[in-house]
Amino acid sequence: MMVLQSILAVASGGLVGFTLGLIGGGGSIMATPLLLYVVGLPPHAAIGTGALAVSFNAFANFAGHARAGNVRWRDAGLFAAIGVGGAAIGSRIGKDVDGQRLLFLFALLMMAVGVLMLRRGSGGGASGAHEPRRLPLVILAAACVGLLSGFFGIGGGFLIVPGLIFSTGMPMLYAVGSSLLAVGALGLTTAASYAASGLVDWPIAAEYIVGGLAGGYLGMQLACRLATRKAVLNRIFAGLVFVVALYMLYRNAAAFGLAI
Repeated sequence: MMVLQSILAVASGGLVGFTLGLIGGGGSIMATPLLLYVVGLPPHAAIGTGALAVSFNAFANFAGHARAGNVRWRDAGLFAAIGVGGAAIGSRIGKDVDGQRLLFLFALLMMAVGVLMLRRGSGGGASGAHEPRRLPLVILAAACVGLLSGFFGIGGGFLIVPGLIFSTGMPMLYAVGSSLLAVGALGLTTAASYAASGLVDWPIAAEYIVGGLAGGYLGMQLACRLATRKAVLNRIFAGLVFVVALYMLYRNAAAFGLAI
């Protein structure tokens, strides 16, 4: 049984890493459900363990995107720095919320983000002028993303990518690459908070990381190839969010007395 669990953890980590490398987000969207329903961890342990694994894989994928020139360093650094404070606060609150209710609310948030990404349409390709907007808008987006990231125990890439796009106007591929620095920092902040409460399964996290390294490399390569097809990454991103969110709503509706 332990061997099977290890195999499932490595395979699940590969899928999480691939998602991170491809779209810069969705790692925790995939990590938490996989740890819950495939690997078999309880809700809060799944959140804490997933946050640690996603953080490590995000930093690894960030290095690859940086070498490929897909990072806007000023925006990436600002998002990471501001978001960490919000994540620390959010994680303290999230640990006190019932696990099933937390996951149900998480799924509703995923649906909202998916709609926003589809409405945005093409989102730009690999090239194009950077459209700088007001600094307060970037700071506000980073603070909100950090708070939500910590509360839901996620790296926040699926929030950071649209946050970067909407606040800076950068193309999708650069938002993917730049987001990974903040994903790693926010995930690490959340993981540290959960680890302090004994809510991280260290062996499973290590197996997730091993699988994620290989998956992340493949995802990054595909992201670079798809960059010139303007709407593809947005549609992949939104489609993934909708599918997982619907499943999570179905599995956790009972926490609010709902029958789906």
